[in-house]
Amino acid sequence: MTTTAPVWDCPFHHTDGLGFDPLLKRLLAEAPVARIRLPHGEGEAWLATRYEDVATVTTDRRFSRAAGIGRDLPRMTPAPIAQAEAINLMDPPAHSRLRRLVAQAFTNRQVERMRPTTQRIVDGYYDEMAEHGSPADLMHFLSNRLPLTTICELLEIPAGDRDRLRGWAVAMMRMGPDSRAGQEEAKAGLRGYFTGLTAERRRAPGEDLLSSLATAEVGGELLDDDELAVMAMVLLVTGHDTTTYQLGNITYTLLTHPEQLAKLRAEPDLLPRALEELLRFIPFRQGVGIARVALTDVELGGTLIREGEVVHVSYLTANRDPAVYERPDELDLDRGDPTHMAFGHGQHHCLGSHLARMELQVAIGTLLRRFPGLRLAAEPSELDWDSGSIWRFPRTLPVAW
Repeated sequence: MTTTAPVWDCPFHHTDGLGFDPLLKRLLAEAPVARIRLPHGEGEAWLATRYEDVATVTTDRRFSRAAGIGRDLPRMTPAPIAQAEAINLMDPPAHSRLRRLVAQAFTNRQVERMRPTTQRIVDGYYDEMAEHGSPADLMHFLSNRLPLTTICELLEIPAGDRDRLRGWAVAMMRMGPDSRAGQEEAKAGLRGYFTGLTAERRRAPGEDLLSSLATAEVGGELLDDDELAVMAMVLLVTGHDTTTYQLGNITYTLLTHPEQLAKLRAEPDLLPRALEELLRFIPFRQGVGIARVALTDVELGGTLIREGEVVHVSYLTANRDPAVYERPDELDLDRGDPTHMAFGHGQHHCLGSHLARMELQVAIGTLLRRFPGLRLAAEPSELDWDSGSIWRFPRTLPVAW
């Protein structure tokens, strides 16, 4: 069993479109449980890259997110993104208590009730794009609008506040060395906003999700004010951020894989399965997310993780693990294996995955039906890709039809 390992310096800043980060690929092949140094935070961490090891870390309670609260853990961003009261830093039973409460709004049944409204919104966006004429920027007409509108409608956030909230959400995810002040300002802005809004919903509850959370009792107690405000922040940010970028990434990937696009056009019923493969295939973020801490000595993939040591996982490499996926670096819409980890894994699996899937199905399916000759209006090498965020996406996506 390995107890020491060479340290890999891991900036994890790959900006070549949606190409897979070659450093992550090397780690998966050469050092599947590796000792790494990240751009920010103190000390070093272990990184698990194989599917099996990622599944272990994300489901085994000997690895804790809560144990990292108060520590300056190795990370991708100058300031930590998650806040101490956030559900995504909790362990059971506190995590289970909050998750059961919020999950009621994101069941398959609840999400399907939203599908007709989502379809009307999407149709309206595409009406505007058609009226604008070819070429048009899909990020402007669709991606930057649909997920934000959907989650804000669920939370009943006033329309006039949404652009400001979006700006703060974007600032929180920046990676550059000069981003810390903006990150801290954004977190404070979001927290202040939702502290006020959730207090209003407690005084005068409505039919929205925030009102439900503000008045719901868990174990005979209401959520306290800080828990409620931070939960609202988490719902707003995670409820729209990733889907915003994946709408552009998925469209780009289809338009640059013409054989797969032709197959999907010929077999539109393939869409749900095709989207699962696209989610597996697309490296939608830079590096790693929220770390865990070993609560005791644990053997992981032949390596001894000592109590108190920090462990990261890579969902990106898990989705490309050749032990799980045949030809992992190929896009194959017939694969459609929903065991991918694009929405995470284990107890912190994305609560809004049903909502994200529904939005993607409606938006991508309608796009292909309404614009049958859709194509990129620029060479892939000419696109402007974001290079300063934990997310990977085209800033603009000009399409023609």
